[in-house]
Amino acid sequence: MVTAAQIPDWLRKLYPFEPKQFAAPAGILSYLDEGPRSDEAVVMVHGNPTWSFFYRNVVLALRDRMRCIVPDHIGCGLSDKPQQWDYTLPNHIANLRALLDSLKLAKIHLVVHDWGGPIGLGALLPQPGKLGRVVILNTAAFADTIVPWRIRFCRAPVVGELIVRGCNGFAWPATWMAVTRPLPAEVKRGFLFPYDSWANRIATHRFVVDIPSGQGTPADRALAGIEARLPLLRERPVSLVWGGADFCFNRHYFDRWTALLPNADTHYLHAAGHYLIEDAGAEVVSCISAQILAT
Repeated sequence: MVTAAQIPDWLRKLYPFEPKQFAAPAGILSYLDEGPRSDEAVVMVHGNPTWSFFYRNVVLALRDRMRCIVPDHIGCGLSDKPQQWDYTLPNHIANLRALLDSLKLAKIHLVVHDWGGPIGLGALLPQPGKLGRVVILNTAAFADTIVPWRIRFCRAPVVGELIVRGCNGFAWPATWMAVTRPLPAEVKRGFLFPYDSWANRIATHRFVVDIPSGQGTPADRALAGIEARLPLLRERPVSLVWGGADFCFNRHYFDRWTALLPNADTHYLHAAGHYLIEDAGAEVVSCISAQILAT
């Protein structure tokens, strides 16, 4: 893992935080805990191949008024990257739940993106009494059969691992395929910072392999349990903020969410890609802030 003292100066300018450490069963999980000490917090859950860096500008916007908890999943970001751990959805959920339980939070608002959708909702929907406001960004937490060919190719036996781990053929292409506006060089460098070797790209590959396939895997079973609880979100204030130019979580997924949550507040940003906070930062941060800070 990378400690706070080991964050290089160039990255600290973009990511001006002091990460904390939590001893998860698989290793040390790095997380941000910014803002006022309180038993109420907003938890932001990232996906693949990002890390807490993805939410940096949201944290900066909220931390003066709301406690912000932003974990790096095991294998991601500044957290440990064990080579023998079972990188599956149920285990990521268990890690997040253990972290949140250790913080003894009474109310949790939630922001989720990509794999952060099933992980965050999987951790919190079983405890609906704690769940407050929710912001859903380009993700799915239900079974579906639409998987882009580019992602299917990366999960192919043998060759997929060579591409993702050997050639950085997932995290690196995402820095231009997941945006509609070119990332500044230092921001691209920040996204790629944790994923600089075969060993450090293990979770990037294992997340792709673990995409639910309907074949009865642990991820399939966990996702079915999450999907069964999604109607609980109808009892919560939910905002859908969506990058409409996302090649992966496209309009089809947005429409599924709006059918499931017809009363959700919706913001469909036609020109933003999968990394919508990069493409439409001010608008997305404003939407998240308005939802999380609403009274």
